[in-house]
Amino acid sequence: MQRQRGVTFGCENRPSGGHYCARFYSRAGFWRLHAMFTARRIPVTVYGVAMALERNPAAVEAMLKADWEIASHGYRWIDYQSVPEAEERRHLARAIDIHTRATGTRPLGWYLGRCSPNTHSLVGEDGGFLYNADSYADDLPYWDATHGQPQLMVPYTLDANDMRFATPQGFNSGDQFFAYLKDSFDVLHGEGASQPRMMSVGLHCRLAGRPGRAAALGRFLDYAASHDRVWFCRRLDIARHWRAAHPYRAAP
Repeated sequence: MQRQRGVTFGCENRPSGGHYCARFYSRAGFWRLHAMFTARRIPVTVYGVAMALERNPAAVEAMLKADWEIASHGYRWIDYQSVPEAEERRHLARAIDIHTRATGTRPLGWYLGRCSPNTHSLVGEDGGFLYNADSYADDLPYWDATHGQPQLMVPYTLDANDMRFATPQGFNSGDQFFAYLKDSFDVLHGEGASQPRMMSVGLHCRLAGRPGRAAALGRFLDYAASHDRVWFCRRLDIARHWRAAHPYRAAP
């Protein structure tokens, strides 16, 4: 996908420079963010599209060496809204298979992003995921049993997310990105004095991996790290904690 704000190019009408823009993430963006997080010893959860993992073994090796979690981002980056259930089920199975071969273990976390009405049921039907992040419904994990098998939802974010650099009414400078992340952190950290809170930050190598945006991200990481009682962790760590401390209980 091209990164121009308010403009989306499909494969059939991608401009000549679009291919090179898309490749930025694997050639430069990923490695810049990898260096930033590993230098600070901050663990990361990566949502890996199976086809991308298969084509980028060097990045996979670097993530595994850093002990990052690689969660599944599906088989392909497509909108599943109108994909037939049987085909989506095959794609989910294929995503798990490719992911397992590429990383050495099956994924324990799931985030598709562009779901169909069947996605949650299919993820629960698989039964092998410790959490599902296809939710934006809370500041904390929660259990959802509305799609058959109870699933632990560890909500993601669309607001504290660098995708807003590529959308109308989004961020147009690193300072705006930093200010929004800082304000979000300050509110959640303050509330955390009396109740648990979780903050997610969504990053994409082709966006936050650009130098000016990476600088803002670095300032935020250092700001958050300067506070007491802050746990930088992978989503898998949150899920394991929540399952142990707050196991599923059916509603009476």
